[in-house]
Formats: sequence, C-alpha cells, structure tokens
Amino acid sequence: MNWQTIRFDWNQVRAVLVTAEEGSLSAAARALGMTQPRLGRQVSALEETLGVTLFERTGRAMRLTRAGHELIAHIRVMGDAAAQVSLVAAGQADAVEGPVSVTASDAMSAWQLPEVIRALAEIAPGIQVELVSSNDIRDLRQREADIAIRHARPDQPDLIARRLRDTSAHLWASSRYLDRIGRPGRAEDLTTARFVGYDRSDRLADTLARHGLPVRPEQIHCLSSNGIVAWEMVRQGLGLGVMTREIGAMTPGVETVLPDAFTPIPIETWLTTHRELHTSRPIRLVFDLLAETFG
Repeated sequence: MNWQTIRFDWNQVRAVLVTAEEGSLSAAARALGMTQPRLGRQVSALEETLGVTLFERTGRAMRLTRAGHELIAHIRVMGDAAAQVSLVAAGQADAVEGPVSVTASDAMSAWQLPEVIRALAEIAPGIQVELVSSNDIRDLRQREADIAIRHARPDQPDLIARRLRDTSAHLWASSRYLDRIGRPGRAEDLTTARFVGYDRSDRLADTLARHGLPVRPEQIHCLSSNGIVAWEMVRQGLGLGVMTREIGAMTPGVETVLPDAFTPIPIETWLTTHRELHTSRPIRLVFDLLAETFG
C-alpha cells in the first residue's frame, strides 16, 4: 500500500478553524485581521489539498460538512498534543501527585474540560482532578476550589490571575429548526421565532437588543439556569440560543444565525488560583496545562 504524506499549511488550518467558529468568512476575516478574499483562498486551498469539501456555502454562512466536523475535532486533538509536549518538556510531570479541584461553568465543564483532563491523565496520572461544575463564582480564598476559570477578572489582590484567549458568544439554532422556520437574512425575519434563555427572559432580551437583535420577552419560550440543559433545548430545535463559538462549532446539527447582522458578545476568560500555585506542583501543573490549552 502506498501512503502519501499531506503537508499542511498551518495558516490554512487556522483559517478553517476560525471560519468554523465564526460561521462566515467575513466574521472569520475580522477575527483574524485579514481580508475576506485571502481567508477564502486559504480555506479553499486546504479543501483542495485534502480533496474534501469542508464547508457548505449557504448565502454568507459557512456550515461544516461531515468531513469538516471530523477535521475540526482532529485540529483540537493536535492542539492538546502540542500542550502535552510543552509540559512534558518542562520535566518529570509523571512524578507529580495529589488532588486538584477546578471550577468552571457547566457548559465548559461538559464540553471543553474533559479533553484537558484526558491530556492531564496521560501527562501526570498521579493527579486526581475534581471538576466543580458551577455557574456561580467560587471563592478560592475559602478553598472551594484550587483553580477557577471565570469570565470576569477577579478583584481579590491575593489571587493570581492570567487572561486566557478571549471568546465570543453567537446566535445559534438547530438546522432542523431553521429548516422549519426558514433561514433569516435580517433581524426582522426573527419577529416570530422562539428563543431559549439561560435565566430571566428580560435579561436575555436586553442582551440581544444591545447586539442588534430586538427580541420581545414573550418570544423566549424556554428558560434554564443550567447551561447544558438550555443548549440541549437549542440543539433539539426548541428555539434559538446564545453560546460560545467553540462549543457551537463542536456541536453537530447546529448553525450560526445572522452571522453578519448579530454582533457577537465579547467574553473575557480568566484563569485564577491562589498563592499556593508557587508551592504546589499539582496545582501548578494543572494551571499551566489550562493556560496552554486555552491561552
């Protein structure tokens, strides 16, 4: 059997990843600080190199094909591998032992952190990770957790904080729901659409209005304070919802809505721990892995 090695251009790979996360070439070009034609050429070049179609072009939207979803999964695996190499190079990670608790939102805990924990198990099998899934801000000074991933900068002076890669929240819906109501081309097309909220309906309506989408509170038919439950309702076609670009891109059967009309909601991400970071090798190792993965 003859095998041929494909030489990847990492600029093209990054172009595909960001396009998948942003949902359109124009939004991805803005995120990467390049022109839309140049970005489009990079995406097309990788498709040609691989011999597969990664996106379905639907108007301005870019929807991942099945092959596209598989490629995005492998890109994230390669990112995890790179983080492992960096940490192992720091030396003797497999000798570190002890419990470490990490708190993050329920959505991040369910869909983004398990891969990090899997990578940690390979690097330092002696570390026991307790994942505290909560949308509440945990008090690290009271040792409710060793490490926290938050979407706001902590103001306690005795904590150590590192800003990670910022993200953004976008408007998403299941493909089957859009097949039923039609794919909107402008905000006015959603006057009768249903929405899924994470807490009070008036708060979601105010947030959407500030980002270019006037929505009446009565359009929000489903609410859940649990982000996993709310996102599952979106995936099941109960209405449109807001989710970060990373989780939306990794969820089959959903697509961005009005990617060029709805202004993405910027979200800061902060990695926080207490001063014991300097004396606890397990905490330091987990902290560094999270920083490598999400930085």
